[in-house]
Amino acid sequence: MAGTLTLSTKTSPFPWAAAAIATYTEKAELSFDESASGVTLDFEGSKITDEAEIVRTLAKAGGLSDESTKTQTYFELAKTLPKVTAVPAILTSLDSLDDYLAFRTFLVGHDITAADFIVWGALKASVKLIGLLKNNKHVHLSRWYSYIEALDSTQLAQTSFIEAKASKARSNKTAASFALGLQNAKEGEVVTRFPPEPSGYLHIGHAKAAMLNQYFAKMYKGKLIIRFDDTNPTKERTEFEETILEDLSLLDVHGDILTHTSDYFDKLYELALQLIKEGKAYADDTEQAQGIASKHRDDGVEDNLKHFAEMKTGSEEGVRWCVRAKMSVDNPNKALRDPVIYRCNLLHHHRTGDKWKVYPTYDFACPVVDSIEGVTHALRTNEYRDRNPQYYWMIEALGLRPVHIWDFSRLNFIYTLLSKRKLHWFVDSGLVRGWDDPRFPTVRGIRRRGLTVEALRQFMLAQGPSQAIVSLEWDTLWTLNKKIIDPIAPRFWAIEKEGIVPVKVNGGPTTPEVKTLPKHKKNPDVGEKKTVFASQLLIEQEDALSFEDQEEVTLMDWGNAIVRKKNLDDSGKVISIEVDLHLEGDFRKTKKKITWLAAPTPEHPLIDATLLDYDYLITKKKLEENDELKDFVTPETEFREEVYADANIVDLKKGDIIQFERKGYYIFDGKSQDGKPEFIHIPDGRAASIASKAGSTADTPTPARQARAEAKKLESMKPTSDTPVDTKMYQIPQVYGDLKSVETPVETKMYKTNNIYDS
Repeated sequence: MAGTLTLSTKTSPFPWAAAAIATYTEKAELSFDESASGVTLDFEGSKITDEAEIVRTLAKAGGLSDESTKTQTYFELAKTLPKVTAVPAILTSLDSLDDYLAFRTFLVGHDITAADFIVWGALKASVKLIGLLKNNKHVHLSRWYSYIEALDSTQLAQTSFIEAKASKARSNKTAASFALGLQNAKEGEVVTRFPPEPSGYLHIGHAKAAMLNQYFAKMYKGKLIIRFDDTNPTKERTEFEETILEDLSLLDVHGDILTHTSDYFDKLYELALQLIKEGKAYADDTEQAQGIASKHRDDGVEDNLKHFAEMKTGSEEGVRWCVRAKMSVDNPNKALRDPVIYRCNLLHHHRTGDKWKVYPTYDFACPVVDSIEGVTHALRTNEYRDRNPQYYWMIEALGLRPVHIWDFSRLNFIYTLLSKRKLHWFVDSGLVRGWDDPRFPTVRGIRRRGLTVEALRQFMLAQGPSQAIVSLEWDTLWTLNKKIIDPIAPRFWAIEKEGIVPVKVNGGPTTPEVKTLPKHKKNPDVGEKKTVFASQLLIEQEDALSFEDQEEVTLMDWGNAIVRKKNLDDSGKVISIEVDLHLEGDFRKTKKKITWLAAPTPEHPLIDATLLDYDYLITKKKLEENDELKDFVTPETEFREEVYADANIVDLKKGDIIQFERKGYYIFDGKSQDGKPEFIHIPDGRAASIASKAGSTADTPTPARQARAEAKKLESMKPTSDTPVDTKMYQIPQVYGDLKSVETPVETKMYKTNNIYDS
């Protein structure tokens, strides 16, 4: 290669265009340096730090065709597109690109050029742009984008990025020895497999393995095998195979081939006989003592075959025996100490019935079937790393085709159980409603909680080949999810029933009026909704309590109003409010923006609905082996809030994701037995939405309500200056209170000046 492209994974936005064209033209090698402040191309004695110039230089060096006039237009577009924040303006650009690509393969000419890479890179670097592109409303643009994304060179750039990000958590030695992508992978020949045991439901840990297997199969234009590892009749059921396939569908993971380990029971039995006959395995009826050879280790082949035959019949004598691979007695790696490869099980097998009384262990069956089925790369978690030599031993001892192992860290989250046994306990104890409970880390549970496939995919790929074994926080995943759902989630309103306050609006319409408003102010493509305006409204007690006498507030989507009268009962609770409509008021000057609903009438009813929120099931971030599960169960994990919702929600379908403004994001979970719509709160990654409330009392506010309270507290801290300030900084209370009342006499020779804000 002629040059070096130095990048940092921390650069935001990441220079995808430069990385992709470098791997495409092979004119620059990618070099990741986390101390780098940006992107730099060292090329033919020059240093270039501007991404656009880097793309032009590498395109020219790589001999990519070019039309300078058109190309410059696309370079300008790539520069401005990520800076546009208004969704309508973004959609206009996407629409224009989509129309242009309707009858074209590339942006300029008939071959790929710098223009394609620079625009693709701008799209790739923006979660917002990708989110809008995922709406499937720009088919031609999506086709063009997917083509560039699928190029081997582009995949290499992405894999390099993932590896560089992961290598920060590993030692330099490990990182240096790790091959980018899959070892010795060839396009069109890669075969991966996902081998779940049909004994339960898939959880988020399985999701990582399934998604990575599919990712690499697609990356190399290969195949993915879904194989049920059904070698233990004690735990396996046909119904679990069906649920696992449904879980994979929920993850948008689809195999090219569906197989079972039981398809190969005859072959596995023959190979076990082969190992015995070659003196590489023996029958044993003793417990394996630490570092001491079994008394049967050197039994003759005939004796071993006789005992294996007894095992096959399932006789009283046979069930006492097992078959061990003759590897080692005292190897420091305990996985290599004569592991069991066959054992008896007299239970009925859900596929083969009562044909077999002996079954291969996973450690024996997995490498054998991988080799037989043509698997080229076995992806598995690094908890199996000690067993990798065992895996290779089986294949070598039997003279089978070798398979590459590619391992990665198991996924663990705080306050989260992934053990099937412990999850079973929660189900059996009635602490959850089933395996699809939103509190569960099962695929069904997290999808029902509102986690999108796209967020999961991006999160899993970002983890990539990381070897670090840590318990991750949930915030990154939920924050990523929010970025995906926010641009497309329709906005509705809901008012908490408890303490609801009627409001009389002086100057409001004499009869209710219906107006059509956008469901999403920044994205008109989301659709429209009907909003009822009336002189009788309903607001929440929390908002009403915050109103001061004669205060001007903003009724969202309507305008300002001035609080003229607030009636309280003996306990200090607000029972009614009267306001004067003041539409000429400036909403930028009000502290409080209030959601409201028109009081229901027969013509314009409101909908009774329930908002559900959840806490973690356990009170400890990570359970240790000696911890008793029942001692760490969170006392209360479900919180219900009864609300009135606007009538627009009647059109929602189960699984639709929305935002109840000022409350948070929710997924429609369908109707309860009494016909009431139920909505499950989707965490947004902020501390209030994911914090554990373990140990608190039952009346602890839900994360959504905590977030609203925080927002209202911040609003009350805003300066009352007439000058509106647009800032992303959080507000803090004045350290010294009212500055005007604080005297700070000092001796100084400086002249005095008046405060410019003093009237």
